[in-house]
Amino acid sequence: MSEDTRYDLVIVGGGPGGYVAAIRAGQLGMKVACVEMRGKLGGTCLNVGCIPSKALLQSSHLYHEAQHGLADHGIKTSGVKLDLKAMMGRKDDVVAGLTDGIEMLFKKNKVDYIQGRGRIVDAETVEVTPTDNGKAYTLETDTILIANGSDVAPLPGVEIDEKQVVSSTGALELPKVPKNMVVVGAGVIGLELGSVWSRLGANVTVVEFLDRILPENDQEIAKRSKVILEKQGLEFKLGQKVTGAKKTKTAVTLTVEPSKGGDAETIKADVVLVAIGRRPYTEGLGLDMVGVEMNERGFIQIDDHFRTSVPGIFAIGDVVPGPMLAHKAEHEGVACVEYLAGEAGHMDYNTIPGVVYTWPEIASVGKTEQQLKEDGVKFSVGKFPFTANSRARSVGESDGLVKIIADKESDEVLGVHIIGPNAGDMIHEAVTAMAFKSTAEEIADICHAHPTLNEAVKEAALAVHKRTINM
Repeated sequence: MSEDTRYDLVIVGGGPGGYVAAIRAGQLGMKVACVEMRGKLGGTCLNVGCIPSKALLQSSHLYHEAQHGLADHGIKTSGVKLDLKAMMGRKDDVVAGLTDGIEMLFKKNKVDYIQGRGRIVDAETVEVTPTDNGKAYTLETDTILIANGSDVAPLPGVEIDEKQVVSSTGALELPKVPKNMVVVGAGVIGLELGSVWSRLGANVTVVEFLDRILPENDQEIAKRSKVILEKQGLEFKLGQKVTGAKKTKTAVTLTVEPSKGGDAETIKADVVLVAIGRRPYTEGLGLDMVGVEMNERGFIQIDDHFRTSVPGIFAIGDVVPGPMLAHKAEHEGVACVEYLAGEAGHMDYNTIPGVVYTWPEIASVGKTEQQLKEDGVKFSVGKFPFTANSRARSVGESDGLVKIIADKESDEVLGVHIIGPNAGDMIHEAVTAMAFKSTAEEIADICHAHPTLNEAVKEAALAVHKRTINM
């Protein structure tokens, strides 16, 4: 990179949104640079989020299966032991391989990877402070794309030290299995990481401010999920707020009281995981100096083409409104860059799937019953349980159901919600159907292979019109 280099596009942030946008920009022939301060590409998702957590979820699931789930299959085991160091090592190897892979993709697509903290000076200039504390310098560009991601939302009165009181980052690096763990927050991150440590032997208590878990999910699915997770050993304290934490060398004592008022109680744990959500990370970007407008929650305001209030500056991913999901950021990155290249970048926010990687998995796309009722939409519901699905029964994974919600008049599918084995894979049939405005009748008319889990999707579609075959 010479001092007189001028870029077509400089991307600030090398997470899923940023690095995917950079690769697509390179494919489209742009001169592009991606500025990332972490020292590794992939952002929170790849380094300390989605990927390492899924590695531990899989490893902990296998460990739990070896202890409890094989006898029904006629497989007897004894002396199963946990090697946590090896489990963590495998997780780290997975992450390292993927981050290195992104660097190779950058080279392949002629993307300049710049390690440092980026600050926007104006609509054509990004200042970079190198990660090695070297002298700051500037990049000149025609367009800037902000893809800076998000950070852990703090909990007032509870200081995170990543040892006894941890965020999701610290929960992925614990040196030993805690005897007692308290998870503050019954959202996706809290339930996934709570499941990991519960499977490995911890007594896990989940404290949630609301009177339900998974507030973004369909209420029926959330209720069913709670019952299943309780059977697995998780304890829930709903409608409770944490007001303080006191630490000793060996324990943390939380003060908890009813969200709607009432007497406080204390809960003691070896480790406390704070998982109440995430917030856009815009610190140090210089947005106030260049006049980029933000909403009351700290998200960058954009229009339908990802343009901010400052011409030439665009934004995607967790720093803008919408679900904080890696795949949403990736899709926005591609759509934004294609728009910049004069193509028709497309983003359908109604068909973004969401997955909770507990076991069984929980997956959804589109509207919930509650949302449709609030919107005054008349709808029909079809449900089919995995207890009546041949493949689920044969593999011993019959917890859960498929739920399809369709418009009462047009029969167009408005939402699909699944709790069951491999729900995160199954949901994409529904995503594809909804992307093409399919009806429940059209899904029901598709020949599904037998025996497969996806037959439950067909049966749920049949159930919309009270035509189920196997129930």
